[in-house]
Order: sequence, then structure tokens, then C-alpha cells
Amino acid sequence: MDSPWEEDPQTDHATEADWTKLSNEFTNSGYREGIIAGKESALQDGFDAGFARVGVPIGRELGSMRGAISAIASFLSSKSQEESTPLTTAREISSSLAGVRFSDIAPVDHEAEQHAREHLDADNDDPIGQSEELLQKKQMEGLEDMLQRLTAGATSISSHDRPTREDVIRLKEGVLALSDQLGLDIILP
Repeated sequence: MDSPWEEDPQTDHATEADWTKLSNEFTNSGYREGIIAGKESALQDGFDAGFARVGVPIGRELGSMRGAISAIASFLSSKSQEESTPLTTAREISSSLAGVRFSDIAPVDHEAEQHAREHLDADNDDPIGQSEELLQKKQMEGLEDMLQRLTAGATSISSHDRPTREDVIRLKEGVLALSDQLGLDIILP
């Protein structure tokens, strides 16, 4: 090397290797960020659709039924000091509705279950589709069931005997029948 401005062949090779490494890292980083952005977008779209099509309608229906039966029970309690059959019925419906959880009556998301099955490892001992978060939620619901059974006058609901969508439909029919019997004009979703 006669001049300090001439490139050293070893330096050229090292610079090219550094450039290739840097280029690969940026490419991989950009790819990862694109995947994450895509997943977040799909997740948000899925949440929005589920919220609008499943969560809100079920929540509105249960809330309206609970509010209506609470109003009926309050009306009947204030009307008479003695226990009556309609008041007993209203309290029974109210108690049953209080025990209904969203997870009891929400439709099963078969697409999400299939996706979970596809991504589970063959060695995984967890039940299909049971994430750690879901297992913790079910454990908490079991504790809530035990606490409810300990409450004075509570009806016993086992985890195998949870309310179903059909039970909620029957309870809705009971609320409407009771309101008709009392001459009340209650409209439920």
C-alpha cells in the first residue's frame, strides 16, 4: 500500500460483511415489525367484530332482563308486605339471572379453536384451546361458584351445571310472562 487513501482489500471485505450483516438485520427487523403490525390489525378487527356481533347483544339482553326483573321485584315488594307467588317468581328469576355468565351463553368460536389446535405443540398436555389466561379464568369462576354456594339461600350451581343459552331463553320467557300477568308493558331485546 503506497498511499493512505488506497483501500486495503481486507478492509473492503470487512466493510462488505458488516454491510451485509446490517442489511440483513434491518430486513429481519422490518419483517418482524410488519408481522406484528399485521397481527395487531387482525386482532383489533377480530375484537371489533366480536364485540359488535356477540358481546354487545348478549350484554344488552342480559342487562335488560336483569333490570326488568329487578324493577318487577321492587314493584311487587313495595305493593305488598306479604310474600306473593309473583314476588317469589320474580326473585327466583332474578337469582337465576344473577348466576349467568357471558362464558355460559356465548357461542363457541370454532375458528379460534381450530387456530389454537393448529398451533399447539404435540407434547402440550393442556386441553385444546386452553391458554393459561383461560385456565386462570375458569379457576376463578370455580372459586366464584364455591363462594356462591356458601352464600345463605343461594342455589347450588356446579361447574357442570352452568346455565345454558336455552336456560336464558326460558328465563326471558318467564320475565315476559310475569310482566304480562302484572299488566306491565316490558320489551326485551
